[in-house]
Amino acid sequence: MKPNKKSLSDLSGIMYSTDPDFVPAQDQDIPEEVIPNKLQDLRVTLDKKNRGGKAVTLITGFRGSQQDLEILGKMLKSKCGVGGAAKDGEIIIQGDFRDKVVLLLQKDGYKVKKSGG
Repeated sequence: MKPNKKSLSDLSGIMYSTDPDFVPAQDQDIPEEVIPNKLQDLRVTLDKKNRGGKAVTLITGFRGSQQDLEILGKMLKSKCGVGGAAKDGEIIIQGDFRDKVVLLLQKDGYKVKKSGG
């Protein structure tokens, strides 16, 4: 049974075309190219802003798919033994683990710089 359409946006775009050769666009998943670890330029900083005074280690500059970001974030969180998050191209590790994160990322072949205070 088909779900009822409530508004024009539920009809997903073009409803009628006078062009006899018109073909509706199909959603295509374009795979993101995999960037090798040695070409990644990551920055590791200590961040306290908007976190209630608590410090977090922030890893930025990751280029790749969201799935790869989450895998890297999970590995870093487990090696540091703390919580965190991986979203919007950033990995957040709770606490000040800059030195440990830099060593772990260098061991995995990433190009890493420690930045900030």
